[in-house]
Amino acid sequence: MTDQAFLGVERSASGKRWELRPVDERLAAAIAQSRGLPDIVGRAIAGRGIGLEDIDAFLTPSLRDQMPDPMHLRGMEEGIARLVRAIRSGEKVAVFGDYDVDGATSSALIKRYFAALGLPVQVYIPDRIAEGYGPNAQALLKLHRDGVRLVMTVDCGITAFDPLQAAKEAGLDVIVVDHHAAEPRLPPASAVINPNRLDDDSPHGYLAAVGVTFLVLVALNRALREAGWFKDRREPDLRNLLDLVALGTVADVVALRGLNRVLTAQGLKVLAQRRNTGLRALADIAGMDEMPGTYHLGFLLGPRINAGGRVGEPWLGADLLSTEDEASARDIARRLDGYNAERREIEAQCLEQAIDIAEAQGMGEHLVYVGAEGWHPGVIGIVAGRLKERYNRPACVVAFEKGIGKGSGRSVEGVDLGAHVIAARQSDLLVNGGGHKMAAGFTVAEGQSEAFGAFLEERIAAELSGAPIRPRLTLDGGLSVSGATLPLIDALENLAPFGMGNAEPRFALPNARIAQADVVGTDHVRCRVAGEGGASLKAIAFRCADQEMGSLLLSARGGAPIHLAGRLRVDRWQGREQPQLMIDDAAPGN
Repeated sequence: MTDQAFLGVERSASGKRWELRPVDERLAAAIAQSRGLPDIVGRAIAGRGIGLEDIDAFLTPSLRDQMPDPMHLRGMEEGIARLVRAIRSGEKVAVFGDYDVDGATSSALIKRYFAALGLPVQVYIPDRIAEGYGPNAQALLKLHRDGVRLVMTVDCGITAFDPLQAAKEAGLDVIVVDHHAAEPRLPPASAVINPNRLDDDSPHGYLAAVGVTFLVLVALNRALREAGWFKDRREPDLRNLLDLVALGTVADVVALRGLNRVLTAQGLKVLAQRRNTGLRALADIAGMDEMPGTYHLGFLLGPRINAGGRVGEPWLGADLLSTEDEASARDIARRLDGYNAERREIEAQCLEQAIDIAEAQGMGEHLVYVGAEGWHPGVIGIVAGRLKERYNRPACVVAFEKGIGKGSGRSVEGVDLGAHVIAARQSDLLVNGGGHKMAAGFTVAEGQSEAFGAFLEERIAAELSGAPIRPRLTLDGGLSVSGATLPLIDALENLAPFGMGNAEPRFALPNARIAQADVVGTDHVRCRVAGEGGASLKAIAFRCADQEMGSLLLSARGGAPIHLAGRLRVDRWQGREQPQLMIDDAAPGN
Protein backbone atom coordinates (compact mmCIF):
# COMPACT_ATOMS: atom_id res chain seq x y z
CA MET A 1 0.00 0.00 0.00
CA THR A 2 1.26 3.48 -0.84
CA ASP A 3 1.80 6.30 1.64
CA GLN A 4 -1.24 7.34 3.64
CA ALA A 5 -1.00 11.10 3.18
CA PHE A 6 -4.63 11.02 2.04
CA LEU A 7 -5.75 10.24 5.60
CA GLY A 8 -5.20 13.89 6.41
CA VAL A 9 -8.22 14.76 4.27
CA GLU A 10 -10.86 16.06 6.67
CA ARG A 11 -13.01 17.79 4.06
CA SER A 12 -12.75 16.94 0.41
CA ALA A 13 -14.35 18.48 -2.66
CA SER A 14 -17.51 16.49 -1.87
CA GLY A 15 -17.43 17.62 1.77
CA LYS A 16 -16.53 14.15 3.05
CA ARG A 17 -13.92 13.00 5.50
CA TRP A 18 -11.74 10.20 4.15
CA GLU A 19 -11.35 7.15 6.36
CA LEU A 20 -9.34 3.99 5.89
CA ARG A 21 -11.45 0.89 6.43
CA PRO A 22 -10.30 -0.77 9.70
CA VAL A 23 -8.73 -4.16 9.05
CA ASP A 24 -7.00 -6.93 10.96
CA GLU A 25 -3.76 -6.86 8.97
CA ARG A 26 -2.77 -10.41 9.96
CA LEU A 27 -6.13 -11.71 8.79
CA ALA A 28 -5.82 -9.75 5.54
CA ALA A 29 -2.39 -11.28 4.89
CA ALA A 30 -3.70 -14.78 5.67
CA ILE A 31 -6.64 -14.37 3.28
CA ALA A 32 -4.39 -13.11 0.49
CA GLN A 33 -1.91 -15.94 1.02
CA SER A 34 -4.57 -18.65 1.22
CA ARG A 35 -6.07 -17.63 -2.13
CA GLY A 36 -3.00 -16.34 -3.96
CA LEU A 37 -4.44 -12.83 -4.11
CA PRO A 38 -2.62 -9.47 -3.98
CA ASP A 39 -2.24 -8.14 -0.45
CA ILE A 40 -4.52 -5.18 -1.13
CA VAL A 41 -7.30 -7.54 -2.24
CA GLY A 42 -6.90 -9.60 0.93
CA ARG A 43 -7.19 -6.36 2.85
CA ALA A 44 -10.39 -5.40 1.02
CA ILE A 45 -11.93 -8.81 1.80
CA ALA A 46 -10.97 -8.70 5.48
CA GLY A 47 -12.33 -5.16 5.70
CA ARG A 48 -15.77 -6.50 4.85
CA GLY A 49 -15.85 -8.65 7.96
CA ILE A 50 -14.93 -11.87 6.16
CA GLY A 51 -12.84 -14.35 8.16
CA LEU A 52 -10.94 -17.39 6.98
CA GLU A 53 -13.92 -19.58 7.93
CA ASP A 54 -16.21 -17.45 5.73
CA ILE A 55 -13.97 -17.08 2.72
CA ASP A 56 -15.43 -19.97 0.68
CA ALA A 57 -19.02 -18.76 1.13
CA PHE A 58 -17.95 -15.22 0.23
CA LEU A 59 -15.89 -15.98 -2.86
CA THR A 60 -18.15 -18.75 -4.19
CA PRO A 61 -21.70 -17.93 -2.98
CA SER A 62 -23.89 -21.02 -3.27
CA LEU A 63 -27.68 -21.09 -3.15
CA ARG A 64 -27.56 -24.72 -2.06
CA ASP A 65 -25.53 -23.85 1.04
CA GLN A 66 -27.17 -20.55 2.00
CA MET A 67 -30.83 -20.92 1.04
CA PRO A 68 -33.01 -20.79 4.18
CA ASP A 69 -36.19 -22.76 4.76
CA PRO A 70 -38.85 -20.30 3.52
CA MET A 71 -41.29 -21.60 6.10
CA HIS A 72 -39.39 -19.77 8.84
CA LEU A 73 -41.17 -16.57 7.77
CA ARG A 74 -44.35 -15.76 9.66
CA GLY A 75 -47.43 -15.95 7.48
CA MET A 76 -45.77 -18.31 5.00
CA GLU A 77 -47.67 -21.40 6.15
CA GLU A 78 -51.05 -19.68 5.81
CA GLY A 79 -50.09 -18.07 2.50
CA ILE A 80 -48.87 -21.30 0.91
CA ALA A 81 -51.94 -23.20 2.06
CA ARG A 82 -54.17 -20.57 0.44
CA LEU A 83 -52.15 -20.60 -2.80
CA VAL A 84 -52.22 -24.39 -3.06
CA ARG A 85 -55.97 -24.35 -2.55
CA ALA A 86 -56.36 -21.72 -5.29
CA ILE A 87 -54.22 -23.70 -7.72
CA ARG A 88 -55.89 -27.03 -7.08
CA SER A 89 -59.39 -25.58 -7.37
CA GLY A 90 -58.61 -23.45 -10.44
CA GLU A 91 -59.38 -20.11 -8.82
CA LYS A 92 -58.53 -16.94 -10.71
CA VAL A 93 -55.42 -15.34 -9.19
CA ALA A 94 -54.08 -11.81 -9.69
CA VAL A 95 -50.94 -9.97 -8.65
CA PHE A 96 -51.04 -6.34 -7.51
CA GLY A 97 -47.51 -4.98 -7.84
CA ASP A 98 -45.70 -1.72 -7.27
CA TYR A 99 -44.66 0.34 -10.30
CA ASP A 100 -40.91 0.26 -9.60
CA VAL A 101 -38.34 -2.39 -10.60
CA ASP A 102 -38.80 -4.38 -7.39
CA GLY A 103 -42.54 -4.52 -7.98
CA ALA A 104 -42.18 -5.32 -11.69
CA THR A 105 -39.71 -8.14 -11.10
CA SER A 106 -41.80 -9.57 -8.26
CA SER A 107 -44.92 -9.48 -10.44
CA ALA A 108 -43.14 -11.04 -13.42
CA LEU A 109 -41.61 -13.70 -11.16
CA ILE A 110 -45.06 -14.90 -10.11
CA LYS A 111 -46.51 -14.66 -13.61
CA ARG A 112 -43.66 -16.67 -15.14
CA TYR A 113 -43.87 -19.32 -12.42
CA PHE A 114 -47.62 -19.74 -12.86
CA ALA A 115 -47.14 -19.83 -16.64
CA ALA A 116 -44.72 -22.72 -16.12
CA LEU A 117 -47.54 -24.44 -14.22
CA GLY A 118 -49.81 -23.80 -17.20
CA LEU A 119 -51.93 -21.34 -15.23
CA PRO A 120 -52.72 -17.72 -16.16
CA VAL A 121 -52.19 -14.89 -13.69
CA GLN A 122 -53.41 -11.34 -14.16
CA VAL A 123 -50.93 -8.60 -13.19
CA TYR A 124 -52.19 -5.20 -12.10
CA ILE A 125 -49.74 -2.29 -11.75
CA PRO A 126 -51.28 1.00 -10.53
CA ASP A 127 -50.70 4.34 -12.20
CA ARG A 128 -48.32 6.43 -10.08
CA ILE A 129 -50.16 9.71 -10.68
CA ALA A 130 -53.78 8.59 -10.91
CA GLU A 131 -53.74 5.90 -8.20
CA GLY A 132 -50.61 6.44 -6.14
CA TYR A 133 -48.59 3.80 -4.33
CA GLY A 134 -50.00 0.52 -3.12
CA PRO A 135 -53.35 -1.26 -3.27
CA ASN A 136 -56.47 0.86 -3.62
CA ALA A 137 -60.02 -0.30 -2.98
CA GLN A 138 -61.31 0.63 -6.44
CA ALA A 139 -58.73 -1.53 -8.23
CA LEU A 140 -59.13 -4.47 -5.84
CA LEU A 141 -62.90 -4.46 -6.14
CA LYS A 142 -62.63 -4.26 -9.94
CA LEU A 143 -60.44 -7.38 -9.89
CA HIS A 144 -63.04 -9.10 -7.73
CA ARG A 145 -65.83 -8.18 -10.14
CA ASP A 146 -63.72 -9.66 -12.94
CA GLY A 147 -63.74 -13.02 -11.19
CA VAL A 148 -60.46 -12.86 -9.25
CA ARG A 149 -60.69 -14.70 -5.95
CA LEU A 150 -57.13 -14.33 -4.66
CA VAL A 151 -54.75 -11.35 -4.98
CA MET A 152 -51.07 -11.33 -4.07
CA THR A 153 -49.73 -7.85 -3.37
CA VAL A 154 -45.98 -7.61 -4.00
CA ASP A 155 -43.69 -4.81 -2.81
CA CYS A 156 -46.71 -3.09 -1.28
CA GLY A 157 -49.65 -3.72 1.02
CA ILE A 158 -48.13 -3.78 4.49
CA THR A 159 -49.89 -0.53 5.48
CA ALA A 160 -52.92 -0.75 3.12
CA PHE A 161 -55.40 -1.15 5.97
CA ASP A 162 -58.51 0.41 4.44
CA PRO A 163 -58.20 -1.03 0.89
CA LEU A 164 -57.59 -4.53 2.22
CA GLN A 165 -60.53 -4.18 4.60
CA ALA A 166 -62.73 -3.29 1.62
CA ALA A 167 -61.41 -6.36 -0.24
CA LYS A 168 -62.11 -8.59 2.75
CA GLU A 169 -65.67 -7.33 3.08
CA ALA A 170 -66.23 -8.03 -0.62
CA GLY A 171 -65.01 -11.62 -0.22
CA LEU A 172 -61.67 -11.14 -1.97
CA ASP A 173 -58.74 -12.92 -0.32
CA VAL A 174 -55.38 -11.15 -0.27
CA ILE A 175 -51.87 -12.39 0.48
CA VAL A 176 -49.48 -9.54 1.27
CA VAL A 177 -45.87 -10.12 0.19
CA ASP A 178 -43.80 -7.11 1.18
CA HIS A 179 -40.52 -5.98 2.74
CA HIS A 180 -41.30 -2.44 3.84
CA ALA A 181 -41.40 -1.40 7.48
CA ALA A 182 -44.48 -2.73 9.25
CA GLU A 183 -46.54 -1.40 12.13
CA PRO A 184 -47.70 -3.35 15.17
CA ARG A 185 -51.10 -3.64 13.48
CA LEU A 186 -51.13 -5.81 10.35
CA PRO A 187 -53.54 -5.32 7.43
CA PRO A 188 -56.56 -7.66 7.20
CA ALA A 189 -55.37 -10.41 4.86
CA SER A 190 -55.33 -14.18 4.45
CA ALA A 191 -51.58 -14.01 5.07
CA VAL A 192 -48.96 -11.33 5.58
CA ILE A 193 -45.48 -12.44 4.54
CA ASN A 194 -42.88 -9.84 5.39
CA PRO A 195 -39.58 -10.46 7.22
CA ASN A 196 -39.96 -6.94 8.64
CA ARG A 197 -43.13 -7.74 10.53
CA LEU A 198 -42.52 -6.67 14.10
CA ASP A 199 -43.43 -10.16 15.33
CA ASP A 200 -41.02 -11.88 12.89
CA ASP A 201 -37.48 -12.62 14.07
CA SER A 202 -36.27 -13.62 10.60
CA PRO A 203 -32.64 -12.62 9.90
CA HIS A 204 -33.63 -11.79 6.32
CA GLY A 205 -35.23 -8.39 6.77
CA TYR A 206 -32.71 -6.98 4.29
CA LEU A 207 -34.39 -8.80 1.36
CA ALA A 208 -36.04 -6.82 -1.41
CA ALA A 209 -39.64 -7.73 -2.16
CA VAL A 210 -38.47 -9.85 -5.09
CA GLY A 211 -36.32 -11.87 -2.68
CA VAL A 212 -39.30 -12.45 -0.40
CA THR A 213 -41.39 -13.38 -3.45
CA PHE A 214 -38.76 -15.90 -4.51
CA LEU A 215 -38.94 -17.53 -1.06
CA VAL A 216 -42.72 -17.74 -1.45
CA LEU A 217 -42.31 -19.54 -4.78
CA VAL A 218 -39.73 -21.93 -3.34
CA ALA A 219 -42.15 -22.82 -0.56
CA LEU A 220 -45.07 -23.08 -3.00
CA ASN A 221 -43.11 -25.31 -5.36
CA ARG A 222 -42.22 -27.63 -2.51
CA ALA A 223 -45.82 -27.74 -1.27
CA LEU A 224 -47.09 -28.59 -4.76
CA ARG A 225 -44.47 -31.31 -5.08
CA GLU A 226 -45.50 -32.82 -1.75
CA ALA A 227 -49.15 -32.65 -2.83
CA GLY A 228 -48.35 -34.69 -5.95
CA TRP A 229 -49.03 -31.83 -8.36
CA PHE A 230 -45.96 -32.67 -10.44
CA LYS A 231 -46.66 -36.38 -10.70
CA ASP A 232 -47.84 -35.94 -14.29
CA ARG A 233 -46.55 -32.42 -14.88
CA ARG A 234 -43.14 -30.89 -15.45
CA GLU A 235 -41.75 -29.14 -12.37
CA PRO A 236 -40.51 -25.56 -12.98
CA ASP A 237 -36.82 -24.86 -12.39
CA LEU A 238 -36.84 -21.82 -10.14
CA ARG A 239 -33.16 -21.18 -10.78
CA ASN A 240 -34.08 -19.94 -14.25
CA LEU A 241 -35.94 -17.02 -12.63
CA LEU A 242 -32.96 -15.75 -10.65
CA ASP A 243 -32.12 -13.10 -13.26
CA LEU A 244 -35.33 -11.32 -12.22
CA VAL A 245 -34.43 -11.69 -8.54
CA ALA A 246 -30.98 -10.19 -9.12
CA LEU A 247 -32.42 -7.27 -11.08
CA GLY A 248 -35.03 -6.36 -8.46
CA THR A 249 -32.55 -6.77 -5.61
CA VAL A 250 -29.90 -4.50 -7.11
CA ALA A 251 -32.36 -1.91 -8.43
CA ASP A 252 -34.03 -1.58 -5.03
CA VAL A 253 -30.64 -0.78 -3.47
CA VAL A 254 -30.91 -3.26 -0.61
CA ALA A 255 -27.84 -4.65 1.14
CA LEU A 256 -25.90 -7.13 -1.00
CA ARG A 257 -25.01 -9.42 1.86
CA GLY A 258 -26.08 -12.85 2.97
CA LEU A 259 -28.89 -14.27 0.89
CA ASN A 260 -29.10 -11.15 -1.30
CA ARG A 261 -25.49 -11.65 -2.35
CA VAL A 262 -26.13 -15.28 -3.27
CA LEU A 263 -29.33 -14.50 -5.20
CA THR A 264 -27.60 -11.72 -7.11
CA ALA A 265 -24.46 -13.71 -7.91
CA GLN A 266 -26.47 -16.65 -9.23
CA GLY A 267 -28.93 -14.37 -11.00
CA LEU A 268 -26.13 -12.67 -12.93
CA LYS A 269 -25.11 -16.08 -14.26
CA VAL A 270 -28.66 -16.67 -15.50
CA LEU A 271 -28.77 -13.17 -17.00
CA ALA A 272 -25.59 -13.92 -18.94
CA GLN A 273 -27.41 -16.84 -20.60
CA ARG A 274 -29.99 -14.36 -22.01
CA ARG A 275 -32.92 -16.71 -21.29
CA ASN A 276 -35.51 -14.03 -20.53
CA THR A 277 -36.98 -12.69 -23.78
CA GLY A 278 -37.74 -9.25 -22.38
CA LEU A 279 -34.42 -8.78 -20.63
CA ARG A 280 -32.63 -9.85 -23.80
CA ALA A 281 -34.46 -7.19 -25.83
CA LEU A 282 -33.82 -4.52 -23.20
CA ALA A 283 -30.13 -5.41 -22.96
CA ASP A 284 -29.80 -5.07 -26.73
CA ILE A 285 -31.44 -1.65 -26.86
CA ALA A 286 -29.34 -0.49 -23.88
CA GLY A 287 -26.16 -1.50 -25.69
CA MET A 288 -25.07 -4.20 -23.24
CA ASP A 289 -22.27 -6.04 -25.03
CA GLU A 290 -20.28 -7.47 -22.12
CA MET A 291 -20.73 -9.87 -19.23
CA PRO A 292 -23.45 -8.43 -17.00
CA GLY A 293 -22.69 -7.11 -13.55
CA THR A 294 -24.50 -5.10 -10.92
CA TYR A 295 -23.64 -1.90 -12.81
CA HIS A 296 -25.73 -3.08 -15.77
CA LEU A 297 -28.64 -3.99 -13.49
CA GLY A 298 -28.55 -0.73 -11.56
CA PHE A 299 -27.72 1.77 -14.30
CA LEU A 300 -28.77 0.30 -17.67
CA LEU A 301 -31.67 -2.14 -17.19
CA GLY A 302 -33.20 -0.88 -13.95
CA PRO A 303 -33.73 2.77 -14.98
CA ARG A 304 -35.39 1.75 -18.24
CA ILE A 305 -37.84 -0.57 -16.47
CA ASN A 306 -38.49 2.14 -13.90
CA ALA A 307 -39.16 4.71 -16.61
CA GLY A 308 -42.54 3.20 -17.47
CA GLY A 309 -43.75 3.71 -13.92
CA ARG A 310 -42.17 7.15 -13.63
CA VAL A 311 -43.27 8.97 -16.79
CA GLY A 312 -44.98 6.42 -19.04
CA GLU A 313 -47.10 3.31 -18.82
CA PRO A 314 -46.54 1.64 -15.43
CA TRP A 315 -47.37 -1.91 -16.52
CA LEU A 316 -44.73 -2.04 -19.25
CA GLY A 317 -41.94 -3.28 -16.99
CA ALA A 318 -43.86 -6.29 -15.71
CA ASP A 319 -45.15 -7.00 -19.23
CA LEU A 320 -41.64 -6.93 -20.66
CA LEU A 321 -40.19 -9.21 -18.00
CA SER A 322 -42.94 -11.80 -18.35
CA THR A 323 -43.43 -11.97 -22.12
CA GLU A 324 -42.19 -14.78 -24.34
CA ASP A 325 -43.02 -12.96 -27.56
CA GLU A 326 -39.92 -11.58 -29.32
CA ALA A 327 -41.73 -8.88 -31.31
CA SER A 328 -43.65 -7.68 -28.26
CA ALA A 329 -40.45 -7.62 -26.20
CA ARG A 330 -38.64 -5.48 -28.80
CA ASP A 331 -41.58 -3.07 -28.99
CA ILE A 332 -41.85 -2.67 -25.21
CA ALA A 333 -38.06 -2.28 -24.87
CA ARG A 334 -38.09 0.55 -27.43
CA ARG A 335 -40.92 2.29 -25.62
CA LEU A 336 -39.20 1.99 -22.26
CA ASP A 337 -35.97 3.33 -23.75
CA GLY A 338 -37.88 6.33 -25.07
CA TYR A 339 -39.55 6.92 -21.72
CA ASN A 340 -36.14 6.75 -20.05
CA ALA A 341 -34.81 9.51 -22.29
CA GLU A 342 -37.88 11.59 -21.47
CA ARG A 343 -37.37 10.87 -17.77
CA ARG A 344 -33.79 12.17 -17.93
CA GLU A 345 -34.93 15.48 -19.41
CA ILE A 346 -37.69 15.96 -16.83
CA GLU A 347 -35.32 14.97 -14.03
CA ALA A 348 -32.65 17.48 -15.10
CA GLN A 349 -35.17 20.35 -15.08
CA CYS A 350 -36.58 19.34 -11.69
CA LEU A 351 -33.11 18.93 -10.18
CA GLU A 352 -32.00 22.39 -11.32
CA GLN A 353 -35.08 23.97 -9.79
CA ALA A 354 -34.75 21.93 -6.58
CA ILE A 355 -31.13 23.05 -6.12
CA ASP A 356 -32.14 26.69 -6.63
CA ILE A 357 -34.93 26.38 -4.04
CA ALA A 358 -32.74 24.55 -1.51
CA GLU A 359 -29.98 27.13 -1.71
CA ALA A 360 -32.38 30.10 -1.71
CA GLN A 361 -34.43 29.01 1.29
CA GLY A 362 -31.55 27.45 3.20
CA MET A 363 -31.36 23.90 4.47
CA GLY A 364 -31.76 22.37 7.86
CA GLU A 365 -28.67 21.01 9.53
CA HIS A 366 -29.93 17.45 9.11
CA LEU A 367 -32.34 17.56 6.14
CA VAL A 368 -32.94 19.00 2.68
CA TYR A 369 -36.69 19.49 2.21
CA VAL A 370 -37.97 21.14 -0.98
CA GLY A 371 -41.27 21.23 -2.81
CA ALA A 372 -42.91 22.99 -5.73
CA GLU A 373 -46.01 23.00 -7.88
CA GLY A 374 -45.73 21.29 -11.24
CA TRP A 375 -42.89 18.87 -10.57
CA HIS A 376 -43.42 15.42 -12.08
CA PRO A 377 -44.04 12.88 -9.27
CA GLY A 378 -42.24 10.25 -11.32
CA VAL A 379 -38.78 11.81 -10.94
CA ILE A 380 -38.83 13.21 -7.41
CA GLY A 381 -37.24 10.07 -5.94
CA ILE A 382 -34.27 10.36 -8.28
CA VAL A 383 -33.97 14.08 -7.55
CA ALA A 384 -34.05 13.37 -3.82
CA GLY A 385 -31.16 10.96 -4.33
CA ARG A 386 -29.19 13.60 -6.25
CA LEU A 387 -29.78 16.18 -3.49
CA LYS A 388 -28.69 13.67 -0.86
CA GLU A 389 -25.43 13.12 -2.73
CA ARG A 390 -24.87 16.83 -3.31
CA TYR A 391 -25.54 18.01 0.25
CA ASN A 392 -24.59 14.90 2.27
CA ARG A 393 -27.80 14.69 4.25
CA PRO A 394 -31.26 13.10 3.87
CA ALA A 395 -33.39 14.78 1.23
CA CYS A 396 -37.12 14.94 0.58
CA VAL A 397 -38.68 16.31 -2.61
CA VAL A 398 -42.42 17.08 -2.86
CA ALA A 399 -44.47 17.61 -6.02
CA PHE A 400 -47.62 19.64 -5.22
CA GLU A 401 -50.85 19.64 -7.20
CA LYS A 402 -54.20 21.05 -6.05
CA GLY A 403 -53.10 21.30 -2.44
CA ILE A 404 -51.71 17.76 -2.16
CA GLY A 405 -48.03 16.87 -2.25
CA LYS A 406 -46.59 13.56 -3.43
CA GLY A 407 -43.18 13.21 -1.80
CA SER A 408 -40.15 10.97 -1.93
CA GLY A 409 -37.13 10.84 0.33
CA ARG A 410 -33.64 9.33 0.30
CA SER A 411 -31.54 8.88 3.40
CA VAL A 412 -27.94 8.54 4.51
CA GLU A 413 -26.28 5.96 6.71
CA GLY A 414 -27.43 6.27 10.31
CA VAL A 415 -30.84 7.83 9.59
CA ASP A 416 -33.93 5.58 9.41
CA LEU A 417 -36.07 7.75 7.17
CA GLY A 418 -38.85 5.19 6.75
CA ALA A 419 -39.41 5.02 10.52
CA HIS A 420 -39.66 8.81 10.75
CA VAL A 421 -42.17 8.97 7.90
CA ILE A 422 -44.31 6.30 9.55
CA ALA A 423 -44.12 8.24 12.83
CA ALA A 424 -45.29 11.37 11.01
CA ARG A 425 -48.25 9.50 9.55
CA GLN A 426 -49.14 8.16 12.97
CA SER A 427 -48.98 11.77 14.24
CA ASP A 428 -51.54 12.79 11.58
CA LEU A 429 -49.05 14.95 9.67
CA LEU A 430 -49.42 12.86 6.52
CA VAL A 431 -52.23 11.49 4.40
CA ASN A 432 -50.12 8.40 3.80
CA GLY A 433 -46.52 7.32 4.01
CA GLY A 434 -44.03 4.54 4.63
CA GLY A 435 -40.74 3.08 3.48
CA HIS A 436 -37.52 1.66 4.86
CA LYS A 437 -34.26 3.02 6.28
CA MET A 438 -32.82 4.45 3.10
CA ALA A 439 -35.95 5.52 1.19
CA ALA A 440 -39.52 6.57 1.85
CA GLY A 441 -42.59 7.88 0.09
CA PHE A 442 -45.43 10.01 1.44
CA THR A 443 -48.49 12.10 0.66
CA VAL A 444 -48.85 15.39 2.53
CA ALA A 445 -51.44 18.15 2.50
CA GLU A 446 -49.81 21.41 1.42
CA GLY A 447 -50.87 23.09 4.65
CA GLN A 448 -49.04 20.42 6.68
CA SER A 449 -45.87 20.34 4.58
CA GLU A 450 -43.89 22.83 6.62
CA ALA A 451 -44.81 21.10 9.88
CA PHE A 452 -43.85 17.74 8.41
CA GLY A 453 -40.44 19.04 7.32
CA ALA A 454 -39.84 20.44 10.80
CA PHE A 455 -40.96 17.13 12.32
CA LEU A 456 -38.42 15.23 10.21
CA GLU A 457 -35.62 17.67 11.06
CA GLU A 458 -36.35 17.30 14.78
CA ARG A 459 -36.61 13.49 14.63
CA ILE A 460 -33.40 13.10 12.64
CA ALA A 461 -31.53 15.42 15.00
CA ALA A 462 -32.75 13.34 17.95
CA GLU A 463 -31.72 10.11 16.22
CA LEU A 464 -28.22 11.53 15.77
CA SER A 465 -28.20 12.90 19.34
CA GLY A 466 -27.98 16.41 17.93
CA ALA A 467 -24.62 15.80 16.28
CA PRO A 468 -24.15 17.13 12.76
CA ILE A 469 -24.06 14.63 9.95
CA ARG A 470 -20.42 13.95 9.15
CA PRO A 471 -20.35 12.19 5.83
CA ARG A 472 -17.35 10.02 5.20
CA LEU A 473 -15.73 8.25 2.30
CA THR A 474 -14.45 4.82 3.26
CA LEU A 475 -11.30 3.68 1.49
CA ASP A 476 -9.81 0.20 1.19
CA GLY A 477 -6.25 1.44 0.78
CA GLY A 478 -3.90 3.54 -1.28
CA LEU A 479 -2.53 2.86 -4.76
CA SER A 480 0.12 4.29 -7.02
CA VAL A 481 -0.61 4.97 -10.67
CA SER A 482 1.60 2.06 -11.72
CA GLY A 483 -0.20 -0.22 -9.23
CA ALA A 484 -3.59 0.27 -10.93
CA THR A 485 -3.37 -2.67 -13.33
CA LEU A 486 -5.68 -4.99 -15.21
CA PRO A 487 -4.58 -8.02 -13.12
CA LEU A 488 -5.49 -6.10 -9.95
CA ILE A 489 -8.95 -5.27 -11.34
CA ASP A 490 -9.40 -8.94 -12.25
CA ALA A 491 -8.46 -9.98 -8.69
CA LEU A 492 -10.87 -7.43 -7.20
CA GLU A 493 -13.72 -9.07 -9.11
CA ASN A 494 -13.51 -11.86 -6.52
CA LEU A 495 -15.42 -9.50 -4.19
CA ALA A 496 -18.33 -9.04 -6.63
CA PRO A 497 -21.28 -8.62 -6.83
CA PHE A 498 -21.01 -5.04 -5.58
CA GLY A 499 -23.76 -2.86 -4.22
CA MET A 500 -25.26 -1.56 -1.01
CA GLY A 501 -23.63 -3.36 1.93
CA ASN A 502 -20.79 -4.68 -0.25
CA ALA A 503 -19.31 -1.56 -1.76
CA GLU A 504 -17.04 -1.78 -4.74
CA PRO A 505 -13.47 -1.40 -3.40
CA ARG A 506 -12.39 2.23 -3.38
CA PHE A 507 -8.79 3.40 -3.27
CA ALA A 508 -6.88 6.64 -2.89
CA LEU A 509 -4.15 7.84 -5.22
CA PRO A 510 -2.28 10.22 -2.93
CA ASN A 511 -0.48 13.27 -4.30
CA ALA A 512 -1.34 12.42 -7.88
CA ARG A 513 -0.41 14.65 -10.82
CA ILE A 514 -3.08 15.59 -13.35
CA ALA A 515 -1.35 15.66 -16.74
CA GLN A 516 -4.52 16.43 -18.69
CA ALA A 517 -8.10 17.32 -17.81
CA ASP A 518 -11.03 18.48 -19.90
CA VAL A 519 -14.83 18.52 -19.88
CA VAL A 520 -16.57 15.84 -21.93
CA GLY A 521 -20.25 15.25 -22.52
CA THR A 522 -22.48 17.63 -20.64
CA ASP A 523 -20.60 17.98 -17.36
CA HIS A 524 -18.11 15.12 -16.94
CA VAL A 525 -14.39 15.69 -16.34
CA ARG A 526 -11.93 13.38 -18.08
CA CYS A 527 -8.36 13.18 -16.83
CA ARG A 528 -5.01 11.54 -17.42
CA VAL A 529 -3.10 10.94 -14.19
CA ALA A 530 0.69 10.80 -14.43
CA GLY A 531 2.79 8.50 -12.27
CA GLU A 532 6.44 7.76 -11.70
CA GLY A 533 8.52 6.29 -14.48
CA GLY A 534 6.18 7.47 -17.21
CA ALA A 535 3.17 5.51 -15.91
CA SER A 536 -0.26 6.99 -16.62
CA LEU A 537 -3.87 6.19 -15.81
CA LYS A 538 -7.11 7.25 -17.44
CA ALA A 539 -9.68 8.72 -15.05
CA ILE A 540 -13.14 10.26 -15.23
CA ALA A 541 -15.46 12.04 -12.81
CA PHE A 542 -19.16 12.19 -13.69
CA ARG A 543 -21.58 15.11 -13.30
CA CYS A 544 -19.10 17.43 -11.60
CA ALA A 545 -17.85 20.02 -14.11
CA ASP A 546 -19.88 22.78 -12.43
CA GLN A 547 -19.06 21.68 -8.88
CA GLU A 548 -16.11 22.00 -6.54
CA MET A 549 -14.60 18.67 -7.56
CA GLY A 550 -14.69 19.57 -11.25
CA SER A 551 -13.02 22.90 -10.57
CA LEU A 552 -10.33 21.20 -8.50
CA LEU A 553 -9.57 18.63 -11.20
CA LEU A 554 -9.45 21.18 -13.99
CA SER A 555 -7.31 23.62 -12.04
CA ALA A 556 -4.82 20.87 -11.10
CA ARG A 557 -3.72 20.33 -14.72
CA GLY A 558 0.07 20.31 -14.75
CA GLY A 559 0.16 21.92 -11.33
CA ALA A 560 0.06 21.03 -7.65
CA PRO A 561 -0.48 17.42 -6.53
CA ILE A 562 -4.00 16.26 -5.74
CA HIS A 563 -5.43 13.35 -3.76
CA LEU A 564 -7.87 11.24 -5.79
CA ALA A 565 -10.30 8.59 -4.55
CA GLY A 566 -12.24 6.18 -6.70
CA ARG A 567 -12.88 2.73 -8.09
CA LEU A 568 -10.95 0.84 -10.75
CA ARG A 569 -12.72 -0.34 -13.89
CA VAL A 570 -11.68 -1.75 -17.25
CA ASP A 571 -12.01 0.76 -20.08
CA ARG A 572 -12.74 -1.04 -23.36
CA TRP A 573 -12.29 0.90 -26.56
CA GLN A 574 -11.68 -0.36 -30.11
CA GLY A 575 -10.66 -3.79 -28.91
CA ARG A 576 -8.20 -2.47 -26.33
CA GLU A 577 -8.50 -2.79 -22.56
CA GLN A 578 -6.84 -0.52 -20.03
CA PRO A 579 -7.43 0.43 -16.39
CA GLN A 580 -9.49 3.51 -15.59
CA LEU A 581 -10.20 5.27 -12.31
CA MET A 582 -13.80 6.28 -11.72
CA ILE A 583 -13.20 9.34 -9.54
CA ASP A 584 -15.54 9.64 -6.56
CA ASP A 585 -13.78 12.46 -4.75
CA ALA A 586 -10.72 14.68 -4.75
CA ALA A 587 -8.81 16.91 -2.35
CA PRO A 588 -5.75 19.18 -2.52
CA GLY A 589 -2.53 17.22 -2.04
CA ASN A 590 0.27 17.79 0.44
